[in-house]
Amino acid sequence: MAKRNYLIDGSSGTGKSSVSGELRKRGYKTIDGDNELAYRGDPETGRPTDAPGFQYHIWDVDKVREIVANKEDEVAFFCGGSRNFQKFIDAFDNVYVLDVDAETLRERLDRRTVDDWDVNDSVNTTEFVLRLHATKEALPEGITINTARPINEVVDAILEGIEVQF
Repeated sequence: MAKRNYLIDGSSGTGKSSVSGELRKRGYKTIDGDNELAYRGDPETGRPTDAPGFQYHIWDVDKVREIVANKEDEVAFFCGGSRNFQKFIDAFDNVYVLDVDAETLRERLDRRTVDDWDVNDSVNTTEFVLRLHATKEALPEGITINTARPINEVVDAILEGIEVQF
């Protein structure tokens, strides 16, 4: 997709979709991983499954690598979370991990609707997401970006970080 590719990850509610939308508004190539690459599958084998649960939200590794291999654009951003990021993280020039304080995260999660996520999922509850957020157990290592500020400032911080690498 680009000469330089960046992964933007973070726990649910930290602003991955908002960052993706703002980057697109500014003319950057973005891939919405949760909608364009994700499926329910085994994180180790990639085999599809109908099993419920957060741990089966994975990205199609071959498709990620295929998109990254196309060097038509200067910069592209892959936004979203995946439980198999270890299988393709080496394809990215850098990783940005969105973060926010627990109180703001709870407020964001409580405002979500069925369009944002499965609010009726008995496993992927607000408390579950808050626990994952606190432990960072399902996130890659990367540059932390605080999203408890206006979205334009969040995206500015990300873009400032990549300009250093020109």
